[in-house]
Amino acid sequence: MRTEQCEMVSVEQLVSEKHTYRKLKKLLDFDHIAKAVKVKTSALGANGFGKIRLILCLILQFMEDLSDREFERFISENIAGKWFCGFGILEKTPDFTTICKFRTLVGTKNMSRLFNEVKRQLKAQGHCSEVFTFIDATALVSKLSIWEERDKAIKEGYEKLNNEVLPNIETADPEAKIGSKSAKKFWYGFKKHVGVDMQSGMINRVAVTPANVTDADGAKHVMPRSGAACTDKGYVGAILEMLRRGVHPMVIKRNNMKDKNVDLDRFLTKLRAPYEGTFSKQNKRVRYKGVVKNQGAEFMYAIAFNFRRLLALNPV
Repeated sequence: MRTEQCEMVSVEQLVSEKHTYRKLKKLLDFDHIAKAVKVKTSALGANGFGKIRLILCLILQFMEDLSDREFERFISENIAGKWFCGFGILEKTPDFTTICKFRTLVGTKNMSRLFNEVKRQLKAQGHCSEVFTFIDATALVSKLSIWEERDKAIKEGYEKLNNEVLPNIETADPEAKIGSKSAKKFWYGFKKHVGVDMQSGMINRVAVTPANVTDADGAKHVMPRSGAACTDKGYVGAILEMLRRGVHPMVIKRNNMKDKNVDLDRFLTKLRAPYEGTFSKQNKRVRYKGVVKNQGAEFMYAIAFNFRRLLALNPV
């Protein structure tokens, strides 16, 4: 006669002590992080998940860089993910519509609060200082095509499609603009500006603007309150603003500037090099329309980036 054995196990037992999620929970107070969000989950109906678990789902979604549908499957199948968010092995997990609605309910303002609370905890641990700050910007490319808009512009008599013409043409995302990195490199969408602490490599500030905003103009959104700002030559136009704010400008000068110091600029280039990789691993194709929604997403991606740096600095 065949007999079957039944063994009682919990999610807690199935997640390795060395798992990344366990390390993060030992290093940070996620309950306090979740409390930074001011929303009422009753707006989502009687789903029974609770605010803290849904916020942990939101954080985990950006940590793993998953779409709503991808995350629905991930959280239903991944034991470590269930443990991180507080779900049992057989407990029902959120579907993609709940995830989407909750993210909309949280909004960019609360995502900013999440980012600031994480930064506060990191600062208390000795990270995220503002002695030396690396400032740079990168393209955020819209998934929308502008071929139809180009055809409309030609049909209405415009010789080419540019940022002066875009307001006169009906577009799917009115806030997206055309940006350029050089005479031959263009993109349609937005621009991300970041301020990175050069002690820990963590992101102190992040801002999203339309793509046609210059690096120098965008610098004001991520400029530190003190210390020095280390930038490339695209920020020469922000030097006066740095001085006005009491920030020391460590700006690489343009070749045609009289006060250019080649040796100093070579040193600054080497100083900046380790932090250029801040943008290297993130997908630059944005999921959302408009500056506000993409700003919220970049707060969450910055949190995920800082988590990776925290684990790198605390490998135990």
